[in-house]
Amino acid sequence: MNPEEREELARLLPSPGEPVLTSDRHDLLKDLLMRELTEQAPKLPDIATAPGRRARAPRRRFAVIVVPLATAAAIVAAVLVGSVGSKTATTDADAVDLLNRIAEVAAAKKSVPVRDDQYIYVRTQGAMKFSEKDIRILREASWTAVDGKRAGLRRVTVLVGPPFRPRDPFSSYSKGTHDMRLSPDPNVTTFRELQALPTDPDSLLEKIYAGTKGEGQTSRESAALEKIGDMLPDATLLPELDAALYRAAAKIPGVSVVTDAKDYKGRSGIGLSFKERDGRTVWVFDKKSLDFLGSADEALLAVGVADKAGETPAT
Repeated sequence: MNPEEREELARLLPSPGEPVLTSDRHDLLKDLLMRELTEQAPKLPDIATAPGRRARAPRRRFAVIVVPLATAAAIVAAVLVGSVGSKTATTDADAVDLLNRIAEVAAAKKSVPVRDDQYIYVRTQGAMKFSEKDIRILREASWTAVDGKRAGLRRVTVLVGPPFRPRDPFSSYSKGTHDMRLSPDPNVTTFRELQALPTDPDSLLEKIYAGTKGEGQTSRESAALEKIGDMLPDATLLPELDAALYRAAAKIPGVSVVTDAKDYKGRSGIGLSFKERDGRTVWVFDKKSLDFLGSADEALLAVGVADKAGETPAT
């Protein structure tokens, strides 16, 4: 083999120590490593819907992979370089205009009187991914105490999923309806705490940025938009805050309009898309009323106030 042929062959081979992974495996390893660096060991899947924290269970991965140290270091380095070298998000004038119009509609709605002894009721539909071949479709209703001091209830109805199996660690998500107790959690924003947030968009955005600082796996803008999305369902009961959240979102670059979007349930609307920690999220709104329908990952079916946990509000 002459030197020219040897040089050409060398260019076709990976350099020594370079990890050779498919894109899917690279993404999976990256998520696993970043989670190990920033979080404790993963818990069982949980789709709790509580004020200020909508867990994104469908995006959690449960694969356990043994990674060579050199490969792990290379992937972490790639993640850090990618974060530092990421492009600055830009402002989309159409998205800003749409968010301000949505805010006007939200502000015009009537506020709902809520007592401390009541519960915020939220009903959603989405999916939970346990593995590539095990994706379960479920509908969830949750009742969380307005003051956060009492236990609530989560009622999960698995529409598509495996039947109950003995000793299944995920039996709470087998096909059928399952009730789970929602214990008071000091880390969850209560409805009263939402109510106390500033309704000036600049002050609200400053507080959101401060509250999401140091999350690590996403940009400052993405973390803020993700936090706003978490608050939107409960905020529909608080018109001034609801409007302020949309006006605050209009000040965050990186949002773009999707003219023909669909929520998880398939309802058509107009969408607002932005980059989140592991992909793009689309908020979906009814084209006529501009009511929030949820997202491409989770449809918002109902929000209301109940006197008792387990009781469905009349409207």
